[in-house]
Amino acid sequence: MKKTNILLIYTGGTIGMVKDYDSGALKAFNFKKLLKNIPELEQLDCHIDSVSFKNPIDSSNINTDHWIDIASIIESHYESHDGFVVLHGSDTMSYSASALSYMLENLAKPVIFTGSQLPIGDLRTDAKENLITSIQIAALQKKGKAVIQEVGLYFEYKLYRGNRTTKINAEHFEAFASLNHPPLVESGVHLKVYDEYLAPKKRKRKFFVRKSLDNNVAILKLFPGFNQNLLKSVLETPNLKALVLETYGAGNAPTESWLIAELKTAIKKGLHIVNVTQCSGGSVIMGQYETSEQLQKLQIINGKDITTEAAITKLMYLLGSNISSKTFKTIFETSLRGEMQ
Repeated sequence: MKKTNILLIYTGGTIGMVKDYDSGALKAFNFKKLLKNIPELEQLDCHIDSVSFKNPIDSSNINTDHWIDIASIIESHYESHDGFVVLHGSDTMSYSASALSYMLENLAKPVIFTGSQLPIGDLRTDAKENLITSIQIAALQKKGKAVIQEVGLYFEYKLYRGNRTTKINAEHFEAFASLNHPPLVESGVHLKVYDEYLAPKKRKRKFFVRKSLDNNVAILKLFPGFNQNLLKSVLETPNLKALVLETYGAGNAPTESWLIAELKTAIKKGLHIVNVTQCSGGSVIMGQYETSEQLQKLQIINGKDITTEAAITKLMYLLGSNISSKTFKTIFETSLRGEMQ
């Protein structure tokens, strides 16, 4: 039986670091020496190739160009490989996984993001388990087809849908949560795949990558004492095309007349505003309370149960796709990659 071909894409991050025991500093290691560092990979029933960013980066420095780089690597290896594992720093991994989920159109193969809290050479590292299991999941096949056909994020025994995740902890091995969607796979003695939660298999259409992203977007978080000058300064940002408004609870905002007036003016000028809850879990339900009725009347886009990471990257993707302003709200409120209910 033909072995599955898996491509490891190293972008940077803690997982690919080794400690220089003379200086104690962390440095990126040569991925050609991967098998030497993790001999267990030879036991996996798949063929592994690897490609690394020429200059691996800390994920805090990630930007839209890097997303295009990752997508382009997947594009050029899509026919030759059965699955992809992207090694990435954990800080912005949820943003990258969300962005790639939109950019990879008609994806019928697994793209699994993973990383670690400790470097691969550390005695107590979580890197080996995360990497080995991510590769195993990416290699899963059923009747000659990939079991996972979407962008996932694997960390600490769970594979989540990438665009449903948020980093919740900087110190624990369990760094990510997906509070509005259950895990797709859990790793125990056996890999348990939850078929009912996987993205539905699509009709076979040609895979392609959408590389046009527009980052003229912003995120604004409401807080008690939030004032008009702050709102004005954000809304008047040159070339701003879309705004994620992080509201309270189920999508609630103050009923101050200046707030409503400023938002109304901005929308009239063509700004797309998305209402997303500040809560880690739960959904925006506009009109449930008086404090969200006003926003509903303004025809603000309902972010439902989308994460902020998935909302901001969806805006970049839709703006880059030149969606008409008439259909923008309807398309945003539609789940494109399982990112919202």
